[in-house]
Amino acid sequence: SSDVCSSDLPPRTHSSMAGSERYDCSRCPGYCCSYRLIPLANGDLERLAARFDVPLDEAARRFTRTVDGEMALRTRRDRIYASICMFFDQQHRCCSIYEARPEICRKHPGGRRCGYYDRLLAEREARGDDAFVPEARG
Repeated sequence: SSDVCSSDLPPRTHSSMAGSERYDCSRCPGYCCSYRLIPLANGDLERLAARFDVPLDEAARRFTRTVDGEMALRTRRDRIYASICMFFDQQHRCCSIYEARPEICRKHPGGRRCGYYDRLLAEREARGDDAFVPEARG
């Protein structure tokens, strides 16, 4: 079964900070998913292999690449950013493997605030446009 933007998933915020977040990932076009390097930690590749029911070596071949000497998730072209994580659902702007996402994604942004989200809200308010995306291609 697919977990693309499923309504039974928690909001794309850190559950450990429930009630104290200063950001709402569901209102963001996926900026953190457009990072050039989305590194994989111990257990991430195993979780992906299990999610897709493939051997570890096949998961590594299909889902990873080397960036600056580190194993990272593959990316693909995106209509908003130059590239984005291969598992990012570009139609719904959310993670298509939410339950199997890498550790770095589980921890992001690492605090109660997300700088990009703060900027996004400020830009949208200043322009009176709830759909404006800073740094969008175009």
